[in-house]
Amino acid sequence: MTNPSMREHTEVLYQGDWLRLVRHGTWEACERTHGGDGMAVLVIAVTPDDEVLFVEQYRVPLGARTIEMPAGLVGDGGSTDSLEDAARRELIEETGWSAGRVDVLLTGPTTAGMSNERVAFVRARELTRVGDGGGVDDEAIIVHTVPRATAPAWLMRKHAEGFELDLKLWAGLWMVDFNPDGSPAD
Repeated sequence: MTNPSMREHTEVLYQGDWLRLVRHGTWEACERTHGGDGMAVLVIAVTPDDEVLFVEQYRVPLGARTIEMPAGLVGDGGSTDSLEDAARRELIEETGWSAGRVDVLLTGPTTAGMSNERVAFVRARELTRVGDGGGVDDEAIIVHTVPRATAPAWLMRKHAEGFELDLKLWAGLWMVDFNPDGSPAD
């Protein structure tokens, strides 16, 4: 059941450079204000040597280092890029790998009860190494290439070492081999 009247009574509680805290009726939420209307991409990428690309970085909101798949905002830096363009850009910036083919698999909310942010799972294929990666500005991203067969065990070792793991990693690992409907990836 939807309640569109709640959105008619929106009060801005705080406005920052990247986020806005709003109240819709009695419901408080966070909205992304930068980039492509709250849209992000998560890039599922496997190298020609059958290694999954993961990125490690310090995340200020968690106060911890995280392991994630390459990801970023659509429209970052004021661009008007598509989901595919954003995925290609983020993959190169963060990992130094370029994709010959990208396929948008599924789009949906990340935290539906708190934020308007949505993420698109994008599978990157036909990868070519074009640089070192590491991110832009002060991101200080560390790239990990992990054999696909041992990726879940590697992730759990990182968790035991104190890293925060993005739970979308397991969906991404599944989507290396399968489409969202369960059919085999082509």
